[in-house]
Amino acid sequence: MPEFAAFMAQNAVKTEPLRLAASKRFIGENGKPEEWLIGPVTGAEDEELRREAARRVPAAGGRGGFVTETDYNRYLGLLAARCTLRPDLNDAALQNSYGVMTPDALLKTMLTAGEFAEYAARVQDVCGFDMAEAVETVKK
Repeated sequence: MPEFAAFMAQNAVKTEPLRLAASKRFIGENGKPEEWLIGPVTGAEDEELRREAARRVPAAGGRGGFVTETDYNRYLGLLAARCTLRPDLNDAALQNSYGVMTPDALLKTMLTAGEFAEYAARVQDVCGFDMAEAVETVKK
């Protein structure tokens, strides 16, 4: 067996989706809050989301140049929507019931601001982002 066998796709440990009640406002038939499922994205999917959330802004100095930056709020909404396995945020009937047309807009409309902030933090945890470390890095 090659020394890199542990890295083969079939040997990688599969990440189980996280089950949580993202909101106490969505009550199931059993009288309890409905469970949502969150799964991670791959590095390639994350790169795609970051590209989608990129925007060109004028460069400092006003010489007509532009730089690309990530719209963090857009990225976080796209990431949270992509990681949501349940409910199906691509469902047209669900989107229509909230009057929105995209999964990220649906998620942000379904959840209150506080619920979304907590949900986004859990999504980042599932994806392996260490937010405590990131905050400390920014503080330095």
